[in-house]
Amino acid sequence: MKDLRRYLVLKYIQYLVLSSSNAVSTLLGLLGSLYTIIILQSAKVSSKSTAVLISSLAKADILVSVSAVSEMVAWTFDVSISSTAFTSALLQNLLTANTHISCLLLSCVAFEAYLITFFPTESRHLRTVKNARLTSRIIWLLVTAECALFQTDDLLKASSTSAPTCSPCILLFQFSSTAAALLRSLSYFLGILLRIVNVYVYYKIFFSMSNR
Repeated sequence: MKDLRRYLVLKYIQYLVLSSSNAVSTLLGLLGSLYTIIILQSAKVSSKSTAVLISSLAKADILVSVSAVSEMVAWTFDVSISSTAFTSALLQNLLTANTHISCLLLSCVAFEAYLITFFPTESRHLRTVKNARLTSRIIWLLVTAECALFQTDDLLKASSTSAPTCSPCILLFQFSSTAAALLRSLSYFLGILLRIVNVYVYYKIFFSMSNR
């Protein structure tokens, strides 16, 4: 459907074109995700692997909604929710998780579009609803584990000043700090790689369709 294609374009711009999210792109993304979730419930939309990936992409914006609502409540009722180390780190990590999930799912959609364009028959056994659901679950599990590691690292850093130097938690702090730093670096370079790969994929698809 044209609406789903427009939604994908919006998401590509939000996560793979813009260097960072802003209020306008975030609001448009939330509205687009809400609308997409509604139209995917329609009987007119067939249950295909692409629809499964797009549905999971739209649901990822729930993480942004939680963060936005929390900040809005704190601002409206003058509650210092974001002042605590746990809540502040959690809201930021939820936004990071949303970005990573969205980038990975958008790359899966691009890869599927590549297979449909160049290997429609050969890839039919891969482009199934079952595989799409499995892929979405794996992405969510991996990013959830990443978010948990970041949250643990942020909490340990916040409490490091009051922790005793001989505490057995020092090893845990060092491990989580090193793992989180490596994961952040990996995520940064993976994000750049995904941008390059997505541009290449749609470049190939565009010129392939033009030649036809």
